[in-house]
Amino acid sequence: MITASMLYSFSCCPHRVTLDLFGDPTVRDPISPFVQLFWERGHAFEVDTIKNLGVPFLNLRDVPLAEREELTSRAMVQGEELIYGGRISHSNLLGEPDLLRKTDDGYIPGDIKSGAGLEGTSEEVTGKPKKQYALQLALYSDILQRKGSALTRDSFIWDIHGQEVVYNLSERRGPRTPHTMWEEYEDALETVTGISKKAVETQPGLIGECKLCPWQSHCRREILRADDLTLITSLGLSKRSGFPPEIRTVQALADADIETYIQGKKTAIPGIGANTLRTFHARAVLQKMPNAIPYFTDPVDLPRSPIELFFDIETDPFRDLCYLHGFVKREHGNNDSEEFIAFTADETTPEQEKAAFAQAWEFVQEYSDAFVYYYSHYERTTWKKLARRYPDVASEDDVIALYEQPRFVDLYNDVVRSKMIWPTHSLSIKPLAKSIGFQWRDTDPSGAASVQWFNDWVESGNVTIWNRILQYNEDDCRAMRILADELRRLESS
Repeated sequence: MITASMLYSFSCCPHRVTLDLFGDPTVRDPISPFVQLFWERGHAFEVDTIKNLGVPFLNLRDVPLAEREELTSRAMVQGEELIYGGRISHSNLLGEPDLLRKTDDGYIPGDIKSGAGLEGTSEEVTGKPKKQYALQLALYSDILQRKGSALTRDSFIWDIHGQEVVYNLSERRGPRTPHTMWEEYEDALETVTGISKKAVETQPGLIGECKLCPWQSHCRREILRADDLTLITSLGLSKRSGFPPEIRTVQALADADIETYIQGKKTAIPGIGANTLRTFHARAVLQKMPNAIPYFTDPVDLPRSPIELFFDIETDPFRDLCYLHGFVKREHGNNDSEEFIAFTADETTPEQEKAAFAQAWEFVQEYSDAFVYYYSHYERTTWKKLARRYPDVASEDDVIALYEQPRFVDLYNDVVRSKMIWPTHSLSIKPLAKSIGFQWRDTDPSGAASVQWFNDWVESGNVTIWNRILQYNEDDCRAMRILADELRRLESS
């Protein structure tokens, strides 16, 4: 049976579908505490949403699976207004939508999600439906239409913000996207059906979603053994699919005469421009070079200031809370002068979040001549969100103006990604810092782990856990200092 969870997995990684169906379960990694927490939070959010619904509904969630589908069909025949926890199927399609709501055009499906219903949303942009949500809703809608229980392809999400987000599956994905969500579903369904029948073969690839997948270790061994192209930073699954048969490994790309594939600003490889292909080639060459050293492709100036600040934040996505603003302060380039300064929300309340933001804001104003180093847009994006939430601390325009000052340096976007070639498989701060000799003190240093630690601290109040979070954040800040020093060394060599 083709299920919504299979389509969700497919939207992240087609090979995950293959492994879930046919992989050896003994080589799966244990479920990570973060993933377990993600499931628990999602379930808790769903329970709270239903508890506070305030309208009558039929609850089938606790009915045994063997009986649930028959009771769902009976309820729709009887015209129940709202069904929670139903189960529907037709042919080889099986769905368990959180909600089935009666309309004049039959029943439409809905899901309760502990995330935002749209992606890419900002003050200026409305956002667009998430593909993984759309595929799941489309499966439910398809089943309902085949059963004669629906006349439209309308569906909806109840999201973390308490909003109902309509998913009209017949609409185009966006102004630059000619196909509809329904067409994406039909393509995905065809491929997933092929995978389930072993008529379609998939292969692993190194992507961001690997970090939380139980097949991560197994796939990584296969990817390294195959010398797969996704070992090159930013060369994901869709880009890999466009490469010609003669370039299927990192070594083959490193050995290729890349200019023969380039015509002006375009290339013979779909979706990849000339400069991007040259960058991929340079990364492949460096990966295959013994004792490779990263290098600059454009001049970079990282001037020192008497006081330097290295900045990193910690957030809890489940509570939508920024609870820690960490800084390592260094004076006159003397590492012995390093001091870790943290502004924290000691309780999960808006008042405490606001107070921590206000203290961090005042701190960077106090050191108005200091260079401030951070890694990627996350700090800037989070501070803009906090400014919208607490405008009496700082306005969003204040935050934008602050980060546009030359003294604020995004090491990732301003330097590492845009003006350098590295031999690492990722340009995240951890592999870069580790490649130049820095080691985190924690045995499991990751952003996902820190979210789980924070949840454990909230529930237990254990000061040892809190100290672990602080130590992890300090090491993230120190890693940026180590990286900045290495960049200066490479710049002058």
